[in-house]
Amino acid sequence: FSHSAFTFGIESHISQSNINGALVPPAALISIIQKGLQYVEAEVSINEDGTLFDGRPIESLSLIDAVMPDVVQTRQQAYRDKLAQQQAAAAAAAAAATNPQGSAKNGENTANGEENGAHTIANNHTDMMEVDGDVEIPPNKAVVLRGHESEVFICAWNPVSDLLASGSGDSTARIWNLSENSTSGSTQLVLRHCIREGGQDVPSNKDVTSLDWNSEGTLLATGSYDGFARIWTKDGNLASTLGQHKGPIFALKWNKKGNFILSAGVD
Repeated sequence: FSHSAFTFGIESHISQSNINGALVPPAALISIIQKGLQYVEAEVSINEDGTLFDGRPIESLSLIDAVMPDVVQTRQQAYRDKLAQQQAAAAAAAAAATNPQGSAKNGENTANGEENGAHTIANNHTDMMEVDGDVEIPPNKAVVLRGHESEVFICAWNPVSDLLASGSGDSTARIWNLSENSTSGSTQLVLRHCIREGGQDVPSNKDVTSLDWNSEGTLLATGSYDGFARIWTKDGNLASTLGQHKGPIFALKWNKKGNFILSAGVD
C-alpha cells in the first residue's frame, strides 16, 4: 500500500498542486473511483441511440472489469442475450397458458411426470412484484439539529438513553439530548478536540471521522484526523486521550464488554 501511494503521488504530481489537503474530504479518492464505476455501469445499460435497456443491469462491475477496453461491448451483448431469453420464456409461458388442454393431451410440458400438466406454468407466472412506494416524512415529524459548523461525517445513537452523538469537520463531536422531557427541545454538549501546543490546549482543526458508544451507554469513543482517539463521558467530559496512532484515525469500535477499543488508522 505504501508503494501504491508513492507511485500514485509521483504520477499525479500531487507535490506540485496547490490543493489544501485540509479541505479534501475523507475517502475522496474512493468516492471518485466509485463514481467512475457507476459511469461505466451506466454505459453498459445504454444503447447506442441513447435509450436505456429494459430491466436491470446484470451485475455490478468490479474495479478490474471497469478498466478493460471491451467491457461495455461484452456486457451489452450479454445483456441482450439474457433479455432475449427472458422474452422467449415469457412467450412460451403465455402460449402454454392459452392452450393448457392441448399441452396436456400431447404429453408436453408436464411437470414432475403428472398427466394433467397442472403445474406446467407454475414457475412462469407474470404477476408483478409488489414495490413499496415512496414515504414522505412530514416536517412536523422531523427534527433538525443545528450547531455544527462544517459537514457531519457520522452519527451514533446511545444504546441506553435518547442521546445522539455526531462527528463533524469542525473538529468537534456533539452529544444531543433528544429525550421527550428535554425542556429546550434538543440540548447539545460540544466535545472540542484539542491538541497540546506551547503548554496549552488549542483546537486541532481536524475532522472527527468516527465515534462509538460502549454497550452501557456511559462512554463515547471518538477518532480524529489528528491521530488521537478520545474517550468521553456521556456528560461531555474528556476521560482519556489515546495517542499511539501516527496518522489519521478512520474507524474505532468498542468490544461488547466495554474494556477494549479497536481503532484503525492510516498508519
